[in-house]
Amino acid sequence: MSTVLAEPAFGRELRRWRGLRRWSQLDLAIRADTTQRYLSYLEQGRSQPGRAMVVRLAESLGLSLRERNGLLAAAGYAPIFSESGMGTTELAPVRTALRQILDGHMPYPALIVDHSSTLVEANAAFELFLEGCSPALLRAPINVRRLALHPEGLAPRVVNLPEWGRHVTEALRNRVRISPDAELAALAAELESYLPPVDPGPGYLGFAVPLRLRSNAGELRLITTLTSFATATDITLSELHLEAFLPADEATARILHERAGE
Repeated sequence: MSTVLAEPAFGRELRRWRGLRRWSQLDLAIRADTTQRYLSYLEQGRSQPGRAMVVRLAESLGLSLRERNGLLAAAGYAPIFSESGMGTTELAPVRTALRQILDGHMPYPALIVDHSSTLVEANAAFELFLEGCSPALLRAPINVRRLALHPEGLAPRVVNLPEWGRHVTEALRNRVRISPDAELAALAAELESYLPPVDPGPGYLGFAVPLRLRSNAGELRLITTLTSFATATDITLSELHLEAFLPADEATARILHERAGE
């Protein structure tokens, strides 16, 4: 009777990530400065990678810190990236610096979200997005993507909801394509169900459009900047995103300055 050998965990994970990137073994070998033959041996379990090689492969694949720890574990190594809570002493200086960034962005809205789009902190101007929203959507933890597109959230005030909403969902879908995540995939599907169909007109520019938001003082036009902490070595910090909104025209800037003054 023949014995079927179990597929090595590391080889399986390496092949899965390479497949998600749609790279051949040669593609990854070139990026990781190794040989296609060696990668073939790794995926078959005929060779055991050293820790440095696992890290190099993870970097070449563009994995997040959490995913790099997972690849190390599959190869039998301990994780090298820590994960601290936002309330810990280790991240206290970071929290202080982030608070200063948020306050410094006034009178324009700015917020910090985690990997699952949960609100971590925001400045006072963020209240602009809470007006008229259902209390159920404002109970902690607040998911800002759901708040933005839910029919009882910000959506009724968004003038260009079909286009801007798909800007939000496409960005989420792109994250899921790069780093598969069942929770984010389910969230993207939920958000897409809230959106009306797009009817492109002659001036259609795609989904990269400013947010056009109704307010008591008039229509606001806002563009978004997204900042991640690319050089962080703590998983929690690396998964945070700073989202800052800027006025797309003079009228919006004036209205937001007047709101802050009030």
